[in-house]
Amino acid sequence: MFENYEAPKELRPSDPRFGCGPSLIPLNFIKKLHHDGVHLIGTSHRKAPIKNLCKGIQEGLKEYFNVPADYTICLGNGGATFLFDMIGLTAVDKKITHFTCGEFSEKWYKSSKLIPWIDAEQFSVDYGKGINGENIADSDVIAVTLNETSTGVQLSKLPEVDDKTLLAIDATSGAGQIPCDVSKTDIFFFSPQKVFASEGGLFVAILSPKCRERVLKNENDKSRYVPGIMNFKTCIDNSDKNQTYNTPSVSTLFFLNEQIKEMNKIGYSKIITEAKTKADFLYGWANDKSYLSVYIEEEEFRSTAVACIDVDEKINVNELLKKLADDGIVYGIDSYRKLGRNQFRIALFHNVTFDNLKKLTQLLSHAIEGEL
Repeated sequence: MFENYEAPKELRPSDPRFGCGPSLIPLNFIKKLHHDGVHLIGTSHRKAPIKNLCKGIQEGLKEYFNVPADYTICLGNGGATFLFDMIGLTAVDKKITHFTCGEFSEKWYKSSKLIPWIDAEQFSVDYGKGINGENIADSDVIAVTLNETSTGVQLSKLPEVDDKTLLAIDATSGAGQIPCDVSKTDIFFFSPQKVFASEGGLFVAILSPKCRERVLKNENDKSRYVPGIMNFKTCIDNSDKNQTYNTPSVSTLFFLNEQIKEMNKIGYSKIITEAKTKADFLYGWANDKSYLSVYIEEEEFRSTAVACIDVDEKINVNELLKKLADDGIVYGIDSYRKLGRNQFRIALFHNVTFDNLKKLTQLLSHAIEGEL
């Protein structure tokens, strides 16, 4: 099936990258790095060029998300998954409650569960279902996932927590285009290799004053073992100086800064609207085709960043995607590997244009309908 398929030239997207991470980095960013690299690459992250780059990221994110002035924007090495342990080790007093709906929210819960001096509680739903979370009376951290990358489920509203509780949000694949009032969160963290079009290995953590006070207090608790690399005080101290603790990937910082500048020209609210337009189009395509269906049945939880579309079992999705990838036409839209569904998982990230998304759907329909 599909071994002899020839994609019409007029249906081929101008960029083949539709994967859910790492995401589409514009080629002009790479050209700009080539031009500016002599002043950045190979420069100490304690020196002005890199510190100015970090400062640009922090100030750009404050503008984009309308971050309150008394919040802290931390930058560090390790990626968002690194924060799973870092939060459990330093931000939880006694108990963290996780609301899980997929592979990555489950992974965060499992990380918390391994820490011996805290309790970790889980409320879960089946993969493909949504869950928003709620305040739990005896829990001092509530952990939710803005967008579950593995399944394409997003929060439909933020939980409201009390004054003694921190709201922690893994926003990795949704930050930047899924609505979220950062001022109502205490730890809003993400990696930049999704909507923010950079590479992995970096985390961004936006901390409320309440969270900052908590982690600095717990840093003095000598009954806890916290590796130096995960010390939030060290992270905050360095971030306050517009730098990372360990040596960062400068190209990652550079690409992130360029993307933030471009997104600030458009604005958060408009990018949210554009993302919903793309999502509505893609889910409409799935609803219009008898051989397709939207994986997430509850419309309020359908992601505007990652769309999962089930395909009739008569069609071998893996064979189709292998052919398109081998021909250099479409990359990265296979189902999440551990989900094991006959499915397309398509990124709707900001740099994926509506025109290319339209061509992608036409191309997939052309290929499938030729086999039915």
